[in-house]
Amino acid sequence: MEKSGVKWELFAYFGACYVTDMANFIGDYRCKIDAKGRILFPAGLKKQLEADGNCFVIKKDLFEQCLVMYTSKEWERQNEIIRSRINPFRREHNVFLRQFYRGTAEIELDNNGRLLLPKRLLDEAEIDKEIVLSGQDTKIELWADSKYDAMAQDEDEFAALAEKIMGSSNAEG
Repeated sequence: MEKSGVKWELFAYFGACYVTDMANFIGDYRCKIDAKGRILFPAGLKKQLEADGNCFVIKKDLFEQCLVMYTSKEWERQNEIIRSRINPFRREHNVFLRQFYRGTAEIELDNNGRLLLPKRLLDEAEIDKEIVLSGQDTKIELWADSKYDAMAQDEDEFAALAEKIMGSSNAEG
């Protein structure tokens, strides 16, 4: 395989190989928020950044009371998906765009490896002093530690959900 200046990763998924040049985040990291709203970005996640840089986009999640953080590269990919499905001349689409981008902010790692999290977003997600950063493939979820712990599923419930979503050979769900 030829390399084009970007570090390529190979990973196996049900016996097939896919190539990606995006960061794939895994792991749960508990952090403390200082008085200024900063967290020390976990070294484990920083290693997973690869060449994606130190800039992120952060916003309120659509479905859960948490925040989601994307690398700039992944955010651009998300925007391409949205652009391909949106007609700016339809009122309903403009309402969606307005809500989707509401509260979105760009943040960057400082020279000490810290992220300054916007207070208004922390308040929306009810995140106070303790936070969990949870790698979710191409994004990182940011949770109040108590909410993250409370939403953990029983092993049997999770197994049933996995079977429901991943158990069939086609993508029904």
